[in-house]
Amino acid sequence: MIEARHLRALRAVATTGSFSAAGRELGCTQPAISQQMKALETSVGTPLLIRSGREMRLTEAGEALVRHASGILAGLTAAEEEVAAIAGLRAGRVRLVSFPSGSSTLVPTALAALRAAHPGTRVFLEEAEPPHSVDLLRAGDCDAALAFRYEGAAGAEEWDDLVVRPLLTDRLVALVPERHRLAGARSVAIGELAAEPWIAGCPRCRGQLVEVCEGAGFTPRIDFATDDYPAVVGLVGAGLGVAVLPQLAIESVRPRGARTVALEPAVRREIVALTLPDLAQVPAVAATLEQLARAARRQ
Repeated sequence: MIEARHLRALRAVATTGSFSAAGRELGCTQPAISQQMKALETSVGTPLLIRSGREMRLTEAGEALVRHASGILAGLTAAEEEVAAIAGLRAGRVRLVSFPSGSSTLVPTALAALRAAHPGTRVFLEEAEPPHSVDLLRAGDCDAALAFRYEGAAGAEEWDDLVVRPLLTDRLVALVPERHRLAGARSVAIGELAAEPWIAGCPRCRGQLVEVCEGAGFTPRIDFATDDYPAVVGLVGAGLGVAVLPQLAIESVRPRGARTVALEPAVRREIVALTLPDLAQVPAVAATLEQLARAARRQ
């Protein structure tokens, strides 16, 4: 019989390349990982790993088992959580991954309401931008992910294998210094900012900025790039350039020294909550998605 802990250990070895690194990731010793791998190979009746010095390589059977491991572990987690909730042993546990502007706006409201309604439910929050957050969900490393995708963006992610809960549409706005010539405008075409120095955000948002600007006929001169939204606002406020940020990000930061101006034509991103089909049936996960949807309606 294949045990879940052995599958988790195998997946960790495949990801890290060694027993010792897998042990560190899972919080156990290298000998414990080695014993679990031996037990798993005995269970399946064939070698799963080829030991080459300090590195480990998967055999064909090992590769096949790792491919199935994420789905198996996600299904086991769903079963454990649902049975526990039905049996009344515990209210549940949810591992939530969110991008930063969602963490500072939607998530606090949602989790406060979830705690009030289900005080026994524990939520563990981690931050990651899509598509990494979606990869974590598919790998079974979280139970729900707050994610986004830009309307009309090239190479938009496919979420057909996931349960998608639409939350809101977030419009991008231009951010300019308060003494900028366009600071008092009601709206601005992005082409009007073509000659400005730019401050860019996260790598994905940076790529979207370049795509939008090139669609308007210019390539932005990016003087500064940072994943931190308050830093973007601070740099704009200091007069060092202009930026384009999601409205949701602006709501979580006081834009001192900067002014927001609507972009025309509008550039939008779709904010969603994602989970796996099996996990969508888990009461704690379903309740978390519902509270995220309620929080989004208040925006």
